[in-house]
Amino acid sequence: MKKLFKVALVAACILLVGNFAKAQSKIGYINFTALVQQMPQFKTVQTQIDTYQKQFIDQLTAMNNEYQTKGKEYQAQQATMTDAVRTAKQAELQDFQRRMQDLQNNAQQQVEAKSNELFKPLSDQARTAVSAVAKEKGYNYVLDSGQVQLIVSPEGDDLMAAVKLKLGLK
Repeated sequence: MKKLFKVALVAACILLVGNFAKAQSKIGYINFTALVQQMPQFKTVQTQIDTYQKQFIDQLTAMNNEYQTKGKEYQAQQATMTDAVRTAKQAELQDFQRRMQDLQNNAQQQVEAKSNELFKPLSDQARTAVSAVAKEKGYNYVLDSGQVQLIVSPEGDDLMAAVKLKLGLK
């Protein structure tokens, strides 16, 4: 009886280990950035961001030109200025430089926010397609190969072709 119990216990353990081995996760990968860049809406969104960014670049260029002009005027007249005027001009140039730096930082934040806002629908659409393909093909995890450096990855697990088909891309 004891022997039969031990044999049954060993058989049960072998079955459990076999089922555990079969239940390993299936992992796929895709270059998410490349996928989004291949979507037809990408060029439109990129053009909108470039146009938005150009407004700030033009403004900063104009301010920089004005700063350069004021700096040259200051250097040319510096020898003939009184100490009070020289100190005031230096303070004015420093203030102007600080305002340019503030504008540059603000512009960078606004362009980044606008970019996130405009790219979110594309990203969401691509993410939905990746999720659907992963579910159809039985993948538990999908890695972004553009963000993660894969050392070894089998060809069969690249989901780019299936997701592009799902999104209707060539």
